[in-house]
Amino acid sequence: MSTAILTGQPVPGSSIEGDLRSLGFDVQVAADAADAERLVAEAPCDQRVALVDARFVGHVHALRLGLTDPRFSLAALPGAVTTQPDGRVALTRVLARENSAGGGTAVAVDSLPDRIVTALADDGAEVYRPDVGSLVAAVPADPQARNEARQAVADVDDEAVRLKSAVKARDGFFTTYFISPYSRYIARWCARRGLTPNQVTTASLLTALIAAACAATGTRGGFIAAGVLLIASFVLDCTDGQLARYSLQYSTLGAWLDATFDRAKEYAYYAGLALGAARGGDDVWALALGAMILQTCRHVVDFSFNEANHDATANTSPTAALSDKLDSVGWTVWVRRMIVLPIGERWAMIAVLTAVTTPRITFYALLVGCAFAATYTTAGRVLRSLTRKAQRTDRAAKALADLADSGPLAQGIAGLLKAPARRLPGFAAPALALLGGLVLVGLVWQPGFGGPLAVVGAVIYAVTSALAVARPLKGPLDWLVPPFFRAAEYGTVLLLAAEADVNGALPAAFGLVAAVAYHHYDTVYRIRGNAGAPPAWLVRAVGGHEGRTLLVTVLAALLTASQFTVALTVLAVAVALLVLVESIRFWVSAGAPAVHDEGEPA
Repeated sequence: MSTAILTGQPVPGSSIEGDLRSLGFDVQVAADAADAERLVAEAPCDQRVALVDARFVGHVHALRLGLTDPRFSLAALPGAVTTQPDGRVALTRVLARENSAGGGTAVAVDSLPDRIVTALADDGAEVYRPDVGSLVAAVPADPQARNEARQAVADVDDEAVRLKSAVKARDGFFTTYFISPYSRYIARWCARRGLTPNQVTTASLLTALIAAACAATGTRGGFIAAGVLLIASFVLDCTDGQLARYSLQYSTLGAWLDATFDRAKEYAYYAGLALGAARGGDDVWALALGAMILQTCRHVVDFSFNEANHDATANTSPTAALSDKLDSVGWTVWVRRMIVLPIGERWAMIAVLTAVTTPRITFYALLVGCAFAATYTTAGRVLRSLTRKAQRTDRAAKALADLADSGPLAQGIAGLLKAPARRLPGFAAPALALLGGLVLVGLVWQPGFGGPLAVVGAVIYAVTSALAVARPLKGPLDWLVPPFFRAAEYGTVLLLAAEADVNGALPAAFGLVAAVAYHHYDTVYRIRGNAGAPPAWLVRAVGGHEGRTLLVTVLAALLTASQFTVALTVLAVAVALLVLVESIRFWVSAGAPAVHDEGEPA
């Protein structure tokens, strides 16, 4: 159990002891600074410890925000400071120094926790201070101030604020107005019954998989049930994050589950629609795979742009200034959020079209909508990049190199071409990545299946890819390199499977792209969690984007269409097993930091 040490005797009528116990703290009272130091030393070293001024007046949720958030080693509110085990040394050192300087003076004279926070900041420690908004968190200096603080507490509904703060600060129109108004209450219901965000996340996945199974029946009733269940899955998807924020149940495993299950649900549903269409005599596997490729490439554009500009200096541009002006006009904010087709709008569209139309129409609408959204967002980001005067950092270049997913072939060629690469102009990296991809797709997109031209295209692609990453990716448009690589690799698999024109080729290609896309999403969330890229052995084992592309074209050149389908299936299973086993091992046992996306809706 966590330990809360009250510095001084509680004021008569104070609820501070009960409030702390309601948050799971074992409450102890320190008579002076020396006593506080002793109690901190005696507290279990593997548990959280908090120092709280006994005169504290405030809402319980303010204490919850300041003292129980698992994401931060050190955190503070007015009159309170807390540390997790990894911050205990810093707290103990500062407390000993304060005790020595104060000579054991009674702590009620002033606020020991506030002095500790100031000393921690002076030592360079990073202390998280939550924004409590309209909540009260104060240490009144006299009875009149105490009465005013207590009245302020009574004037603000603690639970209403807690419910409101459970909703993501920035979300899409559909989610904000059609889901969150009631999903927050489902989150509270779950919290009061001891359910965890991970359990709700799992329930969302299972619901989506059942929806996919209903779509796979190919019947009108199945399609209607699939649409309803897909919306239900999205409600649960919103609920798990709201439950995490409502009860501050953040975890590394939960972050990984939330990040990966969204993609698993959406792509499983695409497969279900394709299976259902096939039962009705309509083959839409190419459309399903195209939708998955387009959606994945959209996300790679988002991730690459954000990483390239995560810590860029002089990060301004006329385009960004115009965007800020538009944000001041309320309706434009919602329009711009809707036209990028975030997950709420996208799933609502898919659910409605599934119920009332056919899988083919659903995929056509999805492809058109996602293509428009991708064009809009990419164009805006290109304009920002060209007009902003920013210096990209080594960290950003490293992140883009990791997102590129270059294998041993590209890395080896890049090592040989470093000297000529230095003489290339600043825009060369994205130009080479685009050129190599276009040559590859152009040579693959030839009449008939397989052939040596596709292999030639893959070799050219490997060389241009190596040149593109032969020097640090610090150019204004270098963030386009990873999405160009993704589009080239995934598009090659799609074209070869379509040209094979045998049963099972496109489903096998769907499985291979899904496995590789999972690897790329896993890379993204490791980087965003400051945990580094996947291990080098894994990148080598799965070949890198250029190695996989070359392998697939060689298989198409050497095998018959039926044999190629079997080879794609084997390759998909092998890649899936490698990346899944390593990913699960890492996120479950490696103690990586949690990732919680509060920015653009996915």
